[in-house]
Amino acid sequence: MNAKVTPTSTPTLKTADKPAGDGLRFYGIWLLGIAALIVLPMLFSSGGSLTSFSLIGIAIVFALSYNILLGQTGLLSFGHAVHYGLGGFAACHMMNAVVSHGWPIPLPFIPLFGGLGGLVFAIIIGWVMTKRAGTVFAMISLGIGELVASSSLILRSVFGGEAGITTDRTSLPKMFGWSFGPQLQVYYLIAFWLVLSAIAMYALTRTPLGRISNAVRDNPERVQFIGYDPHVVRYLAFCFAGFFAGVAGGLAAINFEIANSAYLGAIQSGLVLFSTFIGGTAYFFGPILGAILVTYLQLGLTSVTSVWQLYFGIIFIGIVMFSPGGIAGLLMMHRPLVRAGALWTVIPSYLVAVVPTLALTCGVILTIETVARYSGGETINLFGIGFKPTSPVTWMVAAVLVVGGAFVARLTWRRIADAWDRAATVARDRGYLA
Repeated sequence: MNAKVTPTSTPTLKTADKPAGDGLRFYGIWLLGIAALIVLPMLFSSGGSLTSFSLIGIAIVFALSYNILLGQTGLLSFGHAVHYGLGGFAACHMMNAVVSHGWPIPLPFIPLFGGLGGLVFAIIIGWVMTKRAGTVFAMISLGIGELVASSSLILRSVFGGEAGITTDRTSLPKMFGWSFGPQLQVYYLIAFWLVLSAIAMYALTRTPLGRISNAVRDNPERVQFIGYDPHVVRYLAFCFAGFFAGVAGGLAAINFEIANSAYLGAIQSGLVLFSTFIGGTAYFFGPILGAILVTYLQLGLTSVTSVWQLYFGIIFIGIVMFSPGGIAGLLMMHRPLVRAGALWTVIPSYLVAVVPTLALTCGVILTIETVARYSGGETINLFGIGFKPTSPVTWMVAAVLVVGGAFVARLTWRRIADAWDRAATVARDRGYLA
């Protein structure tokens, strides 16, 4: 006897409308960010500041493009700089072609061609790369990255060898009377593309593709079970990431007026990985924070110490061990406490822990610099205090700071944990923490 099964209809729950204040707050944040980009050159008008802001803008676009892979789709790539570099080379070749052929294409449209350069390469190699995720994808991306980086020194007609490809941005047709020779005009060009790219990438996270990419990241088997192909989803996300990385590379080519093999190297891929992970992959603004921090550290540390990459490694290890959610994750952890009015419970513990934590940090810095400068004998200047690396006093001070700071800091961190438990209990009782 065959029984006819009639599908039951699930009642649709009527969701509550969002408060008007949430929408105003959302658009207010974007408008505040745009206003900050406009006002920054007026407050810090020096050449060094404008150059730093330009580099930060490029790094933000690059980090957000990488987060499409890592944060949104769960693809760990060790060769994302390939799309960045190819976008830079495509932009340089396009600028030179515009000058030689007299095409009426002004400079603000050049980053689009950089994006197309990164997109074309993503379309070509992405279908094979995204067949598998996890370790397989990571190793393939590393191999592809090294292959393209080494090929850039061989294919001189395309990549220009070790010298790279140079160009002149002022030779292109002017737009609104701007020649883009001064760094201020270049900054505003980068800021324009930063806003445009950030809005586009944020909108992508709200599309069905962005949602299903999150599902592929969390449970690809379940996605396949409901009728979607995880391979196709990963491939589309890979193409979008390649496009926006190419846009960042095009902006870098405009800023430096050159593209060389350094754009494609493992260091560039490592920096964007650091920026994205340190900032936090779970939130859209995480890579923005990470790009700002890493760029400022890179600009500041390279002029102070020769072992700046070691500090990057220590920071990365510390974030992985103590805050896997990155800086954004740390900030968002406090959101329920702020709403519940329980943040003041943990602030005194934070203030107590600042001193031993700073002592531990100074001890680590002094130890690294003492080892690095021991053979040269160069004086170490730590917060205005001079230390000789060959002096036993320096080694003793470093040991006391490291051992004593670590011991006291560990005790204060336990106090933070107790205060955090009390604050979380209050937030949970008031319904702000699950």
